[in-house]
Amino acid sequence: MKQTNQNWRLKSLLEIFMVSIRLGLTSFGGPTAHLGYFHEEYVRRRKWMDEKSYADLVALAQFLPGPASSQVGIGIGVMRAGVLGGIISFIGFTLPSVIALILFALLLDGFDVGNAGWIHGLKIVAVAVVAHAIIGMAKKLTPDLKRKAIALFALIGTLLWQTAFTQVGIILIAALFGFLLFKQHEKNDEVSSQFPIAKRFSAICLLLFFGLLLLLPILREATEADWVAMFDSFYRSGALVFGGGHVVLPLLEQEFVPTGWLSEEAFLAGYGATQAVPGPLFTFAAYLGAVMKGWQGGLIATIAVFLPALLLIFGALPFWDRLRNNPKIKGAIMGVNAAVVGILISALYTPIWTSTILMPIDFALAAILFSMLAYWKLPPWVIVISGAISGSLMTLI
Repeated sequence: MKQTNQNWRLKSLLEIFMVSIRLGLTSFGGPTAHLGYFHEEYVRRRKWMDEKSYADLVALAQFLPGPASSQVGIGIGVMRAGVLGGIISFIGFTLPSVIALILFALLLDGFDVGNAGWIHGLKIVAVAVVAHAIIGMAKKLTPDLKRKAIALFALIGTLLWQTAFTQVGIILIAALFGFLLFKQHEKNDEVSSQFPIAKRFSAICLLLFFGLLLLLPILREATEADWVAMFDSFYRSGALVFGGGHVVLPLLEQEFVPTGWLSEEAFLAGYGATQAVPGPLFTFAAYLGAVMKGWQGGLIATIAVFLPALLLIFGALPFWDRLRNNPKIKGAIMGVNAAVVGILISALYTPIWTSTILMPIDFALAAILFSMLAYWKLPPWVIVISGAISGSLMTLI
């Protein structure tokens, strides 16, 4: 029996790695698009979790600082195979873009990949994937007028009030409205995602998160070592950013350009390259670290910027499953889930739609790819390849 369990665990870890690395190679379009790809792969196709559990996990990741899509991927890996599953899921999703950006920093400076036709085609794929995911989530999470109104509030708020703390503020307000509107909600929809993490381990992770946030600046001043200073800057940027990868980029610029660690031109070159590669935008840290300290610096920077996200999601998951099934909290979570739908629609419009659908032919291709995904039920990798080929052909028209 023990041997059978070990074989099943190894098989699960390998499956997690293969699925997550494929997503890491094909998930273009930023954090909102990643959530769409995850929804298609993990919920619709593989059925590793139900719609409500996925929505609750997305809500938790939106509330925590750090890269939301990466934290959702980690949570899915944890649910499937424990802490090691979460780490494997993170490595698979992150590794392709880390390697690409370190290579770009070392070898390909000045190579303008961001304007390639196939990249534009992949951005159009992201439009189709996100739209498909939002429609599926909206059917489940906004079935009545009250939740549709909360989603509309979140949509308008995130479009008109764009600050680093907008999403957190809207989620808190939506939680309050959900608590007030649905506190008499009696539907028996309790689910358990069974995140196999010991609470003691989670408490250690949370303690380590706050401990490093306090101790690293002190250690930086005491040692004046470049490696410690770099680790502190990346860790702090990863720990204090709300709103995903697009927000961390200006924070990193403030940390490293004015202090002379790298030039504005080098920063902007990496910014363009990061937009052109799949996977989480936080991997921009790998490029910056490689420019400053070689490939070793790229790896250290990647670990430092993602470490807060890992510690927070490991620390929160065991308590989250109990909290979200508390009758007094369910209404608040219903409000938060509705707000997430509005936030995703807002992100579909900007930056995804506004930076991608520039001409009628772009919209036509997006409609075709959406139909292939939603109506013809073709697998996502077919949509990705079709988008890349179509984008390349569009440059010849």
